[in-house]
Amino acid sequence: MKIPLEMNAMVLERQGQPLVYKTVPVPTPFAQQVLVKVNSCGVCRTDLHVLDGELPKPKLPLIMGHEIVGTVVSTGAEVKLVREGDAVGIPWLGYTCGRCRYCLRQKENLCENALFTGYTLNGGYAEFTLADERYCFPLPSSAGPATAPLLCAGLIGYRSYTMAGEAIKSLGIYGFGAAAHIVIQLAIYQGIEVYAFTREGDAAAQQFALRLGAVWAGDSEQAPPRKLDAAIIFAPAGQLVPKALAAVDKGGTVVCGGIHMSDIPSFPYHILWGERVLRSVANLTRQDGVEFLKLAPQVPVKTQIQPFNLSQANEALEALRQGRLTGAAVLVMD
Repeated sequence: MKIPLEMNAMVLERQGQPLVYKTVPVPTPFAQQVLVKVNSCGVCRTDLHVLDGELPKPKLPLIMGHEIVGTVVSTGAEVKLVREGDAVGIPWLGYTCGRCRYCLRQKENLCENALFTGYTLNGGYAEFTLADERYCFPLPSSAGPATAPLLCAGLIGYRSYTMAGEAIKSLGIYGFGAAAHIVIQLAIYQGIEVYAFTREGDAAAQQFALRLGAVWAGDSEQAPPRKLDAAIIFAPAGQLVPKALAAVDKGGTVVCGGIHMSDIPSFPYHILWGERVLRSVANLTRQDGVEFLKLAPQVPVKTQIQPFNLSQANEALEALRQGRLTGAAVLVMD
C-alpha cells in the first residue's frame, strides 16, 4: 500500500487531561521495527491509569493503546521475523534488553530496561504504529476488533490465571470486566467453578458472569457460599485484598492482576495464616502470548466488545471508568 505522510491519532499531551484528536506524522521503521496499519485497538484499564497519572512518567506527548490488531505495511532493514502483509498483535510489553539479570533468568516481564506500548512507546490509538518485530504476535488474517482484548485483558488474565495455582477446583474473580470475561471462559473450559464478585449493586455485571457460566455472582462485600481454592483481583481496589484472603481456603492463592491498585488496608494475620499466598502479576512474557494465543481458539474464547471510532477514545475511556461496559471497549479505525 502507499503509506501516507500523516495520520490521525488521539494524543495524550498532559496527564489528567482529555486526549486530543489531531494529525501527526506517520513514523518510519528502523532496524528491527515494523510499521503496522492499525485495524483496531482495545481500551484497557491501564490506559486509564496512564491518563489519570497513577502510572507516572509516561512518554509525552503519547499515543496510548496496547491491545493492537493490525497489518504490517513496512519493515526496517534488519527485520526477519515478519513480512509486509502479515497480521500481527502488539501487546503491552514492547521491548526488553535481553541482558539484565531478569532477562537472563527468563523473566523478561521484570526486565530492568523494558519499554511498554502505549506508555513509554507510542501505541495504537492511531491509524499507524511502530513495533519491535520481536514483540509482535502472529495472528490469522481474519483477526479483527474482537481479537484486540486478547492482547492484554487476555494475556494478563492468562498469566494471572496460571499464577492462581494448579489443580484448583474453584476460583473467585473480583472485578468482572474485560479480563474476567476471558478468564472465566478458560476456567470453565478446564472444569473449574467460578465465583464472580462485582461492584455493589452491579446486577448487569453479575448477570453477565452467570450467562458466561459462573456458579455464583454477588457483590464484592459478600462472602462466597464456600471457601475458594484461589482468587484473582482485577479491580484496582486494595480493600478487596483482605476480602479475597478471607474467601480462600488454607493453602489458597490470591493474585493481584492489575498494574496499579489503591493501598491495601491492614488486615488480621489469621486470614493470611494457613499458608495462603498473596502475590502480584507484572506485565507478561512472550511465552505467555504463545501459550494463550494457542489455547484461546481451542476453548474457544469469545470476546464481547463495544466498538468506538478512534475520535471517540475519550468517550470509551469514560465508559470504562464509570463501569458502563459489558466486556471490552475497542477503537475501530475508520
